[in-house]
Amino acid sequence: MTDAATNMRLKLPVICLVLEIILIIIFGTLVEYDYETDARLWHAKNRSDYENDFYFRYPSFQDVHVMIFIGFGFLMTFLQRYGFSSVGFNFLIAAFALQWATLMQGFVHGMHGGKIHIGVESMINADFCTGSVLISFGALLGKTSPVQLLLMALFEVTLFAVNEFIVLTLLGAKDAGGSMTIHTFGAYFGLVVTWVLYRPNLDKSKQRNSSVYHSDLFAMIGTLYLWMFWPSFNSAVTAHGDDQHRTAMNTYYSLAACTLSTYAVSSLTAHDGKLDMVHIQNAALAGGVAAGTAGEMMLTPCGAMIVGFLAGVISVLGFKYLSPILESKLKIQDTCGVHNLHGMPGVLGAIVGAVTAAVATEDIYGDGMADVFPAIASGEFTASYQGVRQGIALLVTLGIALVGGVIVGYILKLPIFGSPPDSICYEDSIYWEVPGEEPSHEELLTTVRTEESEKLNS
Repeated sequence: MTDAATNMRLKLPVICLVLEIILIIIFGTLVEYDYETDARLWHAKNRSDYENDFYFRYPSFQDVHVMIFIGFGFLMTFLQRYGFSSVGFNFLIAAFALQWATLMQGFVHGMHGGKIHIGVESMINADFCTGSVLISFGALLGKTSPVQLLLMALFEVTLFAVNEFIVLTLLGAKDAGGSMTIHTFGAYFGLVVTWVLYRPNLDKSKQRNSSVYHSDLFAMIGTLYLWMFWPSFNSAVTAHGDDQHRTAMNTYYSLAACTLSTYAVSSLTAHDGKLDMVHIQNAALAGGVAAGTAGEMMLTPCGAMIVGFLAGVISVLGFKYLSPILESKLKIQDTCGVHNLHGMPGVLGAIVGAVTAAVATEDIYGDGMADVFPAIASGEFTASYQGVRQGIALLVTLGIALVGGVIVGYILKLPIFGSPPDSICYEDSIYWEVPGEEPSHEELLTTVRTEESEKLNS
């Protein structure tokens, strides 16, 4: 089935080996343990081992790690003949992206004596960055080669780190769970890339751009892992104590309310009242996305539930009505519907965060204001101005994602990177040995010719 264009025998090994060798050299030159990881530095401080940040952060890291490799991977297995690629390419680009993210985030957030210091928190932040790349992967699912995906990860991680630095450091915006920096950025970056890579004849592969019973069941495994661990995702790097506790709780109730609204709107929008598994797999997670920015704020459990409820409604309506318009009118072929799960709920979360920040008062936060909004607590600027900065951060994120996505999309469009032709997208056997069921190249060509003949006759 593999032709000259899609043959990865040299392309994939070369890019994997070259990228990893470069990473090893840079790590060997510039990366070292932080004081909580270094044996000499930690013991020099004469502190109890149980004060080490590892014991506070590692459980959250492991939850986030499960989301990245199992949650995202299995969520994308809904395509009937693309399960190997969904999980396998997710694995590949995540393993690369977390290494590159460690370096990029170290560069932009400040080096210590010319070195990048790493610990458990930098592992979490690298996984966050990786999550944004995997969101973009969802928009491109089934239409790109592994070489294209690795190159996309290379550029996107770099842009992510720059955007994160501008939003969190220069603008001083708060975005604990990444509604802006992770979800909005990843979604709109991926949407613009897939717009640049638009395939006018993708209907030739429409019979494979669908699910079967068992593939949807596998995708639901990813949904449940993501749903269960999302409170850890949003709270992983927030301040210890009430901040982390509150973030997890706000996310917990937002997800629960979102699930109920997802089921309700899915049934309501169907002419026969039947539930759509696509909605359940995706829209039920939108509450976690929307609770990201305001998660550590005093959103209140009721407020979190309202946010989750709205996110579920918006997401289902997006899948039902907006996705077809995006494809037919704007030429955006969003395979996984990342605009509905990550894009719109991410924007909603950013807006909720801006409003919640703008109404923050000492009466509500007390001494906790210094944790959540240190600039307001110090008198550097007012709560309303913090809200304005939150809004500006959203606009900056959208700007970098859209412009960056266009540039990267045109780079990936070069024919040398082995993307599959329109007639055989969403097919594992292009890039994988599929045991027992791989059609021969001749069978595939016969199928394509038959489909084209039928189309001409009709």
